[in-house]
Amino acid sequence: MKSSVTGEPIPGGESLPFPPTPSGSIAGRTMQESVYSPLPKERRLPSDAPNILIVLIDDAGPGLPSGLGGEVNTPTLDAMLQDGVGYNRFHTTAMCSPTRASLLTGRNHHRVGNGQIAELANDWDGYSGHIPGSSATGPEVLRHYGYSTAAFGKWHNTPAEETTAAGPFDNWPTGLGFEYFYGFLAGEASQYEPNLVRNTTVVLPPKTPEQGYHLSEDLADDAIGWLRRHKAFDADKPFFMYWASGCLHGPHHIMKPWADKYAGKFDDGWDAYRERVFTRAKEKGWIPPEAELTDRDPTMAAWDDIPDDEKPFQRRLMEVAAGYAEHCDVQVGRLFDELDRLGYRDDTLVLYIWGDNGSSGEGQNGTISELLAQNGIPTTPAQHIAALEELGGLDVLGSPKTDNMYHAGWAWAGSAPYKGMKLLASHLGGTRNPMVVRWPAKVTPDPTPRTHFLHCNDVVPTLYDIVGITPPRTVNGVPQDPVDGASFAQTLVEPGATGGKLTQYFEIMGSRAIYHDGWMASAFGPRAPWAAGVPGGIRDWSPDDDTWELYNLDEDWTQNRDLAEQHPQKLAQLRELFAIEAAKNNVLPVGGGLWVIALHPEQRITTPYTSWEFSGDTIRMPEFCAPALGNKNNRVTLDLSAPENPSGVLYALGSNAGGLTCFVDDGYLCYEYNLFILMRTKIRSTVPIPPGTRTVQVVTEFIEARPGGPLNVKLCVDGSVVGEGQVPVSVPLLFTANDCLDVGTCLGSPVSLDYYDRAPFPFNGTIDRMAVEYT
Repeated sequence: MKSSVTGEPIPGGESLPFPPTPSGSIAGRTMQESVYSPLPKERRLPSDAPNILIVLIDDAGPGLPSGLGGEVNTPTLDAMLQDGVGYNRFHTTAMCSPTRASLLTGRNHHRVGNGQIAELANDWDGYSGHIPGSSATGPEVLRHYGYSTAAFGKWHNTPAEETTAAGPFDNWPTGLGFEYFYGFLAGEASQYEPNLVRNTTVVLPPKTPEQGYHLSEDLADDAIGWLRRHKAFDADKPFFMYWASGCLHGPHHIMKPWADKYAGKFDDGWDAYRERVFTRAKEKGWIPPEAELTDRDPTMAAWDDIPDDEKPFQRRLMEVAAGYAEHCDVQVGRLFDELDRLGYRDDTLVLYIWGDNGSSGEGQNGTISELLAQNGIPTTPAQHIAALEELGGLDVLGSPKTDNMYHAGWAWAGSAPYKGMKLLASHLGGTRNPMVVRWPAKVTPDPTPRTHFLHCNDVVPTLYDIVGITPPRTVNGVPQDPVDGASFAQTLVEPGATGGKLTQYFEIMGSRAIYHDGWMASAFGPRAPWAAGVPGGIRDWSPDDDTWELYNLDEDWTQNRDLAEQHPQKLAQLRELFAIEAAKNNVLPVGGGLWVIALHPEQRITTPYTSWEFSGDTIRMPEFCAPALGNKNNRVTLDLSAPENPSGVLYALGSNAGGLTCFVDDGYLCYEYNLFILMRTKIRSTVPIPPGTRTVQVVTEFIEARPGGPLNVKLCVDGSVVGEGQVPVSVPLLFTANDCLDVGTCLGSPVSLDYYDRAPFPFNGTIDRMAVEYT
């Protein structure tokens, strides 16, 4: 294949890895009789192969960045718009793991087993959560050709059951093409106390929140350090870097001064914000003059529907989110500054993708603990405000004491001017994300955005095209699936060139669409992302009952005019095309991503074990792989040696935003079940633990055997019950996405406020053994 940009062909590469370079020397009986003539190392890349940097922001819609008409200050993205070219019809899948799998492999997300997030995997091929060896990642291929590869930040493409320190590591970043990784494996993380991984080793953050730690800054620091090492040790090799922030995914964590920059800027609410953004996006030329502003769905709250006493809470949530997003963009700017300092600017192809899907409505009606939505637990803003007052009021939002996330109305506004948001594959607010490309050596800056209809699976074939790589037929002995994406490389240098492809399907949890040659047919699906809880109707939903809409996107930029009634034949053709693409790409059964979350929560990915034995120093066991102490009948037995006046954590599962913990305080055995900050059940022993060798037991049993049902908890010391209480509501799925089980300490976010200021509050005695069994 010949590169369309560099103009240099690369021979071979049908089967990777390349064979080793043979020896050119001739061995004789002795060294004196031998001929030493090593062959030159074969270079697989053209002389001007660029460095490549992909920046991927999380859960961020097009209505946020200041350079595109939004009101979130994004100086780095804005500068890139001046220095490069923008693509205003670039598309994602509407969900994080699917987009990332598609972006990194060049295939459709179901084809690579990522029809939904990895934690909700099931047994159908399109939803397995495993990227198959038949779809090697772009970084894996580039690495074989001679690129140094590194990834930073959110990964979210490792099967949840494989995320412990024991591996297996085949599906970790270092097993899928990256020589170096620093970040987190899950879908989200506390920005103050994340569970981090460096390569295949679990590591603690280098600082505490009190010392000024923030994850976005840490990721930029580590990436800058990697660039410096690359310059020192591997300067003759180009690099591929994937920097994927955890921002703007919940929880929205940012230091107070960053949020305070936006004080008062959103006081008139999301409806007014959206109208302002729409007007400015036209003024800036990001959307065409004929684009129409779509209406708010009648089931979504208007700003005027919000009671006045709740509005300060809703405003502050958006102020925090805006500060969080700006802070992240500034960290990207630090990374770009380092490229300049090291002399890499001109020869580095940068793709800055603002969002792996649209803005997220998973904060529902505004929340201080965002996993409430995933657990389907209905709450009211008044409950959140009341709990927040106990913590210190609105200024606590964005701090380590909350896992706050804004009202879905702000997500809708952040995805302006489109109808949808994250999780809606049917509408462009869920799937249309801005992309800006900069490559000073080859690409002339252009203020007019490119309007090619592109998809995230087009990125890998574009990189192959630029470098001159033919997609390999086999990688590591495994025959390869076709690449689904199509190159848009030529559009970088010729605005009128052809790029992308004519047909692309979309599907997430039953919400779906099909694009073909300017037309899009869409079916909203069984649930609105802003609807609280898991509507019971999903259990009876059939895709056959959905109403399909039809749009001519060449004439209707925002999907505002449904033409289904005017063009029934065109709609029928597109529906048939969707069925073909669905069958071809392992989409079936349509809506298969709902199997666990809506129909069978008991089948969520979890450990296969029913009993465990831990040493007293077991730490950082991801909750998905740990015993489900909060929603299964179980018995925890600890053999320990207690000193005089024992104190400290015996075990903790989860975080301050939700979890449970057993600890000793001033000699007394204590237990807390923290239901997402809103409800804390505390049990304290009637007598202190005597010093010496003791057996402590915590016995948990359902009072009503149903998801979310109440629990009875008994505390025992040496066989005697010393405390008992009832947990009114339990967690149906899990407490956290990225925190862990720790024994003898609480290394992540402190589960209990009773030891918040003493965290990690290690036990001052000795735990010889902790045994857990389901009963």
